[in-house]
Amino acid sequence: MADQALLARVPKMDRVLAAAALLDLPWRRELVRRMAERELDDLRRRVKSGETRDVPDADGIATAVRRRLDALLGLHPRRVINATGVLLHTNLGRAPIGAPAIAAAAQAAGYCDLEVELDSGRRGSRFAWIRPLLSAVIRAEDAHVVNNNAAALLLACTVLGHPGGVVLSNGQMVEIGDGFRVATMAGAGGCRIVPVGSTNRTHLSDYEAALDPARGQPASALLWVHLSNFAQSGYVAEVPLTDLAALARARGVPLVADLGSGSLGGNLPDREPTIVEYLEQGADLVLASGDKLLGGPQAGIVAGKATLVEKLRRHPMARALRPDKVTLAALHATLVEHAKADGPDLPLHRMVAASVDDLRVRARRIAAWLGLGESAVIACDATIGGGSLPGDRMDSVAVRIETAHADGLAKRLRTGDPPVVGRIEDDALLLDLRTVEPADDDALANAVARAAEGVGRGG
Repeated sequence: MADQALLARVPKMDRVLAAAALLDLPWRRELVRRMAERELDDLRRRVKSGETRDVPDADGIATAVRRRLDALLGLHPRRVINATGVLLHTNLGRAPIGAPAIAAAAQAAGYCDLEVELDSGRRGSRFAWIRPLLSAVIRAEDAHVVNNNAAALLLACTVLGHPGGVVLSNGQMVEIGDGFRVATMAGAGGCRIVPVGSTNRTHLSDYEAALDPARGQPASALLWVHLSNFAQSGYVAEVPLTDLAALARARGVPLVADLGSGSLGGNLPDREPTIVEYLEQGADLVLASGDKLLGGPQAGIVAGKATLVEKLRRHPMARALRPDKVTLAALHATLVEHAKADGPDLPLHRMVAASVDDLRVRARRIAAWLGLGESAVIACDATIGGGSLPGDRMDSVAVRIETAHADGLAKRLRTGDPPVVGRIEDDALLLDLRTVEPADDDALANAVARAAEGVGRGG
């Protein structure tokens, strides 16, 4: 039972709002009141549950509300220095967007020619400029853009899966981040999912059976999903995409291939399939991400046969899933980079291409600035991440900070300005330079120095 005496000590709202910390704020008074209500409600909940017996006075509550307001009303998401060694860190926004894309997005943020033909003055399409460029870069008949790859999957299966549904191997029923599953997303628009095969082995005959008219209602499309975030080994069998494409042509149904990663090749690891490769292997539509390995903003790309792309573009759901002007501008600028003869100059590609020798030079400079010895510069492994190239590692170099308070130091770095996110291995904090832009080296070193104040450190 809650301590009624403690509850009686919780300050009243009018006293909290009258405290000095909440006076003369530039924010609307109803917003301040709402934050104060949340703070008081949270305090009462913790008192009732026995979680706390510490009841601050009105000034203490007001100070906490002020901190909440300052945090809430600051710019978000915040810029973070990624020293984790995970290049496509989903929680940190995946691929960093290149400077041309940032400039393009800023230009489009105001009034822009999103849906007007400036020469004629008539209404135009927001896809007028990106559609031909995207198709040419990907080498597809046609292409369309939605707001992310999950939206591309939803749209393709909803439009093409009627009335018999789409066939999907049990071995390709991938679960992505935050518990979302490909099969669930594919069927979210009412499309029936026809599972075939087993977890580890699926044969062409399984797909053939799902397309057999004798079964009553044959499936209307085939869906192939790239195993982007895991790999199978041992007693496994998967139908090659080329064989599945031949079956789709013979039965007159479309084959949709969900690549996910958005790879166009270039100087990224060549073990990941590309959009072009899937089209060349016979997929009618390929679905991919505009961020991840493409290195642009979050977007969903649909590329392939013009008749099918147009069918998706004309569906009412396409309007609900369309990207905004800022996304289109940033994606267009990213595709311009991919159109260059010498390859794209994008942050992600630069990070992948950085040599270990260069990383070691930078690490030694940072370690020396921090007063750490040569032993603090260590070889380590980085990874692409973001559901791409499962198990793939690349050589990297990190600054290793030995301390009895690694967790505390890591937290101080995360909550600093700018925030720095590293990783902890063997009770030491590692700052992997594979994912740190060289221009951020000084900011990283300064952030570590500030965070280390008051935290015990060895080495």
